[in-house]
Amino acid sequence: MNLETVIYEKKGAVALIKFNRPEVRNAFNAKMTEDILEALIEAKGDSDVRAIVLTGEGLSFSAGADLSARDNKWLDTEAALVEGYLPSLQEIMAMPKPVISAVNGAAAGIGSAYAMACDLTIMSEEAYILQAFSNIGLIPDGGANWFLTNTVGYKLAYQIAIEGERIDSSRCLELGLINKVVPGEALLNEALSWADRLSLRSSQSLKLTKQIMRKALDSTYGDIYNLEAKTQNTLTGSEDNIEGVTAFMEKRQPNFK
Repeated sequence: MNLETVIYEKKGAVALIKFNRPEVRNAFNAKMTEDILEALIEAKGDSDVRAIVLTGEGLSFSAGADLSARDNKWLDTEAALVEGYLPSLQEIMAMPKPVISAVNGAAAGIGSAYAMACDLTIMSEEAYILQAFSNIGLIPDGGANWFLTNTVGYKLAYQIAIEGERIDSSRCLELGLINKVVPGEALLNEALSWADRLSLRSSQSLKLTKQIMRKALDSTYGDIYNLEAKTQNTLTGSEDNIEGVTAFMEKRQPNFK
């Protein structure tokens, strides 16, 4: 990989991906949209990687789009969003492995969309989410309207969007936007430890649960019920299923492949 704006490291069964433009608080330029997509595809294709942690180098997760960048390759904002950001956001959401965002500071604008796109989020005490678009006559993007509305409901999502105030870590936890809050100095270790624990679980269970729950966001109860039934039928008697039941009977930890 030829990554200039993203750091990619393997920590055992965990891929650690870092936005790496700390001098501009990890604001996105065109190259970073390319690099994050390449890193995610690498993690997806590596059979040794079973979980992913996404975070930012330095003081911020990501401050959003770099308005001063001079490498813009798109004709307009719509092209930038559809051709630049969307492929990597979709890669996170369709990733067959759990993706944890470790929010170490500001997650603003499109940066907040990357944090919310992940399956799980752990945030440092000093971190926050910010939708400042109304301050400059724009709207939340990167799917933030969808993420917020599906998580906190219309009224709170609309308030967050139009007031443009920082949503601190404790409020994010209260609203269900994140899963955990930890001291800043413990953030990365906690995220990696969490990912490592998930890597020991059944990969087929994690993958298919993610797929079905993502689909549940815009499906009926009956559709999801039937999909669960069909999926469960294919998994019953599988190697992971047999190993899990055997380990339970033998009072030991399962060794999933």
